[in-house]
Amino acid sequence: MKKIEAVIKPFKLDEVREALSELGVSGLTVTEVKGFGRQKGHTELYRGAEYVVDFLPKIKVEVVIPDDLVDTAVEGIIKAAHTGKIGDGKIFVSSVEQVIRIRTGETNETAL
Repeated sequence: MKKIEAVIKPFKLDEVREALSELGVSGLTVTEVKGFGRQKGHTELYRGAEYVVDFLPKIKVEVVIPDDLVDTAVEGIIKAAHTGKIGDGKIFVSSVEQVIRIRTGETNETAL
């Protein structure tokens, strides 16, 4: 099993969710986060004063899926989240050793 964490632009969330649903992904976790990469933030004007916004709002989507779905899920996320502009985000894929459903005690693939 693999855990995919995708940090994307907030307005791309629905497209990413739909792309994962089409692949049969039944559940995911979404978190509002802030951060920066090469974008390095931006400056804004507030009441006549200019200030720097270092951390930009992003959405972090987390999903744990079987190994055989990883490549298609990553491709789906890339297609759905891509705008071609700086700040599109990143995808992290890591191994998951064990999953346990608390309610039933099911483990690993059956718990997904």
